[in-house]
Amino acid sequence: MSKQFKIPAEMRTDVGKGASRRLRRAGRVPAVVYGGNREPATITVDHDSVLHMADEEAFFSSVLELQVGDDKRQKVVVRDLQRHSFKPRLSHIDFLRISDDQVIRINVPIHFVNEEKSKAGRKAGVVISHQVVEVEIDALPKDLPEFLEVDLSGLEPGGSVMLSEINLPEGVTIPALEISEDSDHPIVTAIFIREGQGSGELAAEADAVAGEPAEVATVAEDEEAEDGDGEATEGEEDTEARKDD
Repeated sequence: MSKQFKIPAEMRTDVGKGASRRLRRAGRVPAVVYGGNREPATITVDHDSVLHMADEEAFFSSVLELQVGDDKRQKVVVRDLQRHSFKPRLSHIDFLRISDDQVIRINVPIHFVNEEKSKAGRKAGVVISHQVVEVEIDALPKDLPEFLEVDLSGLEPGGSVMLSEINLPEGVTIPALEISEDSDHPIVTAIFIREGQGSGELAAEADAVAGEPAEVATVAEDEEAEDGDGEATEGEEDTEARKDD
């Protein structure tokens, strides 16, 4: 189960831009709690404590508990968090209510491990590219993972890892794959790079993977090219002679 964060909160009665500015100056962040077949509720949370929590990756993929006063508790997940354009400040948060028996659809990060141990990771001239860094999943709150781990130890040069190859914990599904097989796509690729590899074995491998034969002229071909540039053939000499007559 993912980590649980506890966030002290207060109910908010005054609304509007002016009130929001006053709250931010007082070190509070305006927020809204919605969902769960109930009316949206406006609250405020302490800026510095939430900013510190938001530095943790798990904050955005975990069940949070809002604590309002001494007796009100609500489980939520973050649906949207707005930041100042250039200052380390939070400006607004949207929370979604959840219940223990309701499936949550949420994005969770992907952690790639053992990349350096793979053949692709040890092969010169191969670049391993992470095509995605998070994935949308469905899960009950009790099954919600903080992240999904993808083991790259078996990645071969020129190979890839597909979305459908992610090892999912029990109770977790990827909704995109439930809809259509066409939604499956690479999440990691190990490709050869051509530039800077020169003309040796690596270049030949890169060309082979790309489906393009290496174009290396032989000495004989170079000599024929030079002869063609500097001297006319016998047939060309006869043609020129007739033109002169």
